[in-house]
Amino acid sequence: MVHITSPAFKANAARALADAGLQKALDRSKGTSHGKRAAAVAALPEFERLRDIGRDIKNHTLANLDFYLEAYAAQVERAGGTVHWCSTADEARAAVLKICRDKGARTVTKGKSMISEELGINEHLEAHGIEPVETDLGEYILQIRKEPPSHIIGPAFHLNREDWESTFREIHTELPKDRVFHERSDIMAEARTKLRSRFLAADVGITGANFLIAETGSSVIVTNEGNGDLTQTLPKTHIVLASIEKVVPTLEDATSLLRLLARSATGQDFSVYTTFSTGIRREGDLDGPEDYHVVLIDNGRSNMIGTDFQEMLRCIRCAACMNHCPVYGVTGGHAYGWVYPGPMGSVLTPTLIGIDKAGNLPNASTFCGKCESVCPVKIPLPKLMRHWREREFERHLSPQSVRSGLAFWAWFAKRPGLYRMATKLGIGALSLLGRGKGKFTSLPLASGWTAGRDLPVPEPGGTFMARYKAQKAADQRAARR
Repeated sequence: MVHITSPAFKANAARALADAGLQKALDRSKGTSHGKRAAAVAALPEFERLRDIGRDIKNHTLANLDFYLEAYAAQVERAGGTVHWCSTADEARAAVLKICRDKGARTVTKGKSMISEELGINEHLEAHGIEPVETDLGEYILQIRKEPPSHIIGPAFHLNREDWESTFREIHTELPKDRVFHERSDIMAEARTKLRSRFLAADVGITGANFLIAETGSSVIVTNEGNGDLTQTLPKTHIVLASIEKVVPTLEDATSLLRLLARSATGQDFSVYTTFSTGIRREGDLDGPEDYHVVLIDNGRSNMIGTDFQEMLRCIRCAACMNHCPVYGVTGGHAYGWVYPGPMGSVLTPTLIGIDKAGNLPNASTFCGKCESVCPVKIPLPKLMRHWREREFERHLSPQSVRSGLAFWAWFAKRPGLYRMATKLGIGALSLLGRGKGKFTSLPLASGWTAGRDLPVPEPGGTFMARYKAQKAADQRAARR
């Protein structure tokens, strides 16, 4: 399993903020993904209606998940494939290892798959003498750097061009000294010099799945590099790793969601490669596997059905939420300490590893609401993060200082007259103490705030309520004139 550092989110974030290379990479991407998504959405007038359709497809499927999973499995078997039902990560790892051993596999090529990161498939195969080879460009560079992904669709989001070049020069020792990587195509070409032979030598290919189609028994993957196609067609055995919520009822439903996916993820109308895979190679097929296996993984997801967190299972892994998140935008993905970063990870990770380990994540949000506004299937991410905060509070997992502070504030908030008096006195005292300063860099009893940010000195005019009351009275006087 991937080492989990979610409990150390605050320390991780502090290191991220001080990392000049990471900040350069994050700054470079700011605005780019926003602009591309906005342009793609503007070019599709029915996009908002499509979001409603996507939400409804996922809600319907989740309400009938057992039926559609059984229908999907029946179609896979009809097409010559085998379905492995796995309740836990251990069962899924064991299933993959057994398939590989049965085939005598020594080398396995892999398409990008976040569920494989969740399961720690690479580490498990390596521990049993099988070499996994990542074929996605970003995942490939991270594998040779021995780093985990920092983003669910752009795994090497945290790297700059010079990082790629230095890694290639270190690992690809035959690289000419005068070779310069000016463009992404140069990086791609260099990776291909190594990966082509690995594709041809692989005994087994492993891919994830963006969708599973109950109607046809097909798995769907989207890529921009074509590595997914080579991974599932060249080896004799193809393994699909997919979590249970990836199933959708029909081909039409899948295409509706595909219209949302690329636009939300990369600002494309469609990914360069959208590949449907159905069972084993048939007579007359030019390529395809002789053996086709689908490893269906629960790993805690069925426990979300019927709870406050069921809506999280609508996620189609587009990453729009993290692309627009101000917290992710300055900390990057590694700060979140596990596989799923950003707002979606702040909801999903506590479900999978426990709120006791991931309590910092739902608290790492400004609640600006941008994540919900761009989610293609309208997941109310801020609401779900609030639910986790409530669970954390109920289980007494939040720091005592936080709990005491909230209790103190709540006591005043329940007494409106006393609350207004206290805030009026507080505003007055802060205005007096901060006269001529403009801001406080430290304050007694408020070090939790001022340790990470300045506190502006209140402007003249009193509390919000007092100013609102005065403005309302002025508006009424003006209306009477």
